[in-house]
Amino acid sequence: MKRQILVGVLASALGAGAAYAQATKPGSAGAQGGHTAPKPQPGTEASPSAPDGQVALGTIRIPKAVKADGKSLPAGTYQVRVTPQAASPDAKGQTAGLERWAEFVQGGQVKGREVVTIIPQADIAKVQKDAPPRPNGSKVETLKGGDYMRVWINKAGTHYLLHFSV
Repeated sequence: MKRQILVGVLASALGAGAAYAQATKPGSAGAQGGHTAPKPQPGTEASPSAPDGQVALGTIRIPKAVKADGKSLPAGTYQVRVTPQAASPDAKGQTAGLERWAEFVQGGQVKGREVVTIIPQADIAKVQKDAPPRPNGSKVETLKGGDYMRVWINKAGTHYLLHFSV
């Protein structure tokens, strides 16, 4: 009789110990904070690209004098074109080829230049907070506080952003 009770207690103890060990094993569904599968990771997107070579963006009117590349750029109407020259020095996190120089031409002469950020149509929803200009149009806005001005050009679905200090 004693033997049967002892065997029953021993079998119960071994069964309970095995169940506890299985429930607390790392990676098991019963472990605290554990999970059975890795968390899903976002997909890798193809690197965006900008138009090659020089791109004529059109004509804009700057309503007041601004600083472009640290130099004064007077108010006026300018032809804007993006050069093939990449902006330097490289900024951390920038995608190669999406930061280039834009030139402001008046009367056939370059009057100033500034770094332009190029945003492909597929990525504009990630950065836009207000309505973009109509296709093949532009917007010139004084930003909050009046210390900066933004020129936003939408050329064939690719967006070009220029920022100036006033």
